[in-house]
Amino acid sequence: MLFSIITQDELDNAPEKVKELVRSLKTKNTEFIEATDEVVDLATENITERVVGQTSFPDCLHIALATINRADFLVSWNFEHIVNIEKIRGYNFINIKKGYKHLEIRSPREFVKYEND
Repeated sequence: MLFSIITQDELDNAPEKVKELVRSLKTKNTEFIEATDEVVDLATENITERVVGQTSFPDCLHIALATINRADFLVSWNFEHIVNIEKIRGYNFINIKKGYKHLEIRSPREFVKYEND
């Protein structure tokens, strides 16, 4: 799992059950990543190309952090600015244009294992 200060800032305002879930994750499998100039540049490109508006810059940082750090998936509950097919297409258009790989963006629901599975 990749974790950043941007994630931590968002968790500060998250419901307690979300905070508990994050605390339950194994820290030995967690890598802390930082927003470099490359991350900020890629995030800014998503704003410049109007994938989302300026107020969604923190969301663009999440996308850029995951992209540049080669995450297998970016998992989010943000269905307006992140887990949204039009936005996903836009983010990935920018990623490919800038020479990065396609980023799989998914809802946490896609990772839930049900008892009958």
